[in-house]
Amino acid sequence: MATPLTGSQLLAALRAEGLVLHEVGDWRRHNRNTKGAWGPVNGVVVHHTATEGTDASVNLCYDGRPDLPGPLCHGVIDKAGEVHLVGNGRANHAGLGDRFVLQAVIDEEELPKDRLADTDGNRHFYGFECINLGDGQDPWPEPQLLAIEKAAAALCRAHGWGERSVIGHLEWQPGKIDPHGFPMDTLRERIKSRLSKAPEGPVTSQAAATSDGSVAPDGSVTLAGAGGADGADRADRGEGVGGEADRAAGAGGAGGACRGDVGDEGRPSAVPPMPQHPPYEPFPGGEFFHSGAGGPVIAAMAERLIAEGCDHYRHGPAPDWNEAHRKSYASWQRKLGFHGKDADGIPGRVTWDRLRVPNAQSRPSG
Repeated sequence: MATPLTGSQLLAALRAEGLVLHEVGDWRRHNRNTKGAWGPVNGVVVHHTATEGTDASVNLCYDGRPDLPGPLCHGVIDKAGEVHLVGNGRANHAGLGDRFVLQAVIDEEELPKDRLADTDGNRHFYGFECINLGDGQDPWPEPQLLAIEKAAAALCRAHGWGERSVIGHLEWQPGKIDPHGFPMDTLRERIKSRLSKAPEGPVTSQAAATSDGSVAPDGSVTLAGAGGADGADRADRGEGVGGEADRAAGAGGAGGACRGDVGDEGRPSAVPPMPQHPPYEPFPGGEFFHSGAGGPVIAAMAERLIAEGCDHYRHGPAPDWNEAHRKSYASWQRKLGFHGKDADGIPGRVTWDRLRVPNAQSRPSG
């Protein structure tokens, strides 16, 4: 589960993936939030408009219809592969769908057949409407398919999701056929491949990054949202930062000096004296995280992951290390911009330090 992106964060995430964007009307304040909850968000739903023509389709998705007020999605993707932002918040796009499908999206598992219409999808999903008649004859140009891939991947990066967090309307709500004309499994494979690499970067070159993962004033995505270009934090364990040795070295070994004790801003930093009980739990080493490991460190880690919106705990976190912990931590790694083997769910020192797990001995008791 995750907190929805603000308008600026959404804009920045899409720009960082190399998309051409158009801001329509008052899209940042255009939503249906007065009619129901918005969030926590869990994924992305892809639709086709069943219309033709960019202007007419964008206007329809912004304004809606007499029986279905707009916005009807968050972004409209045209045939040229450009994205028109029409809403920010709850939108009338997903309708009622299957709760078991939602749970599979949260768990990032294979989707069951959608049979129920008992869960409010407008609360839990971002939506992209893609301009296509949906008759099986209207073509899907490659620039449009690429833009769908990029837009979905952008939101996955922003929230630390994998490709299984992207579904078609036909996989969510019984009776729907959209998007018609390409397989969702093929789209997910494309998204998976894209997420294994760093994002392309914004079309404009005015990117300004800060080390704490916030969004810069000019709307550009920073390190956490864009995938991380800072040389000191390129990889959690690999890419020349010591590999598994970085994990094994723990909080004080030679692995910590592999890059000359480089700080978050890429400058050499002095190592201050350690307090008796530091406020954050030191990295225990990657070998600590194995089946059967447990205790206050695992519990405190789970609390922080939930607070960061990286929650794959179906019934709450268990006291011992398990697959739900691994999936939740993998979401955190992806949220920081790591990918491939560097987002396998096994903590490394860089991502652990950024998670800021409270030290069990420094927390008040009782």
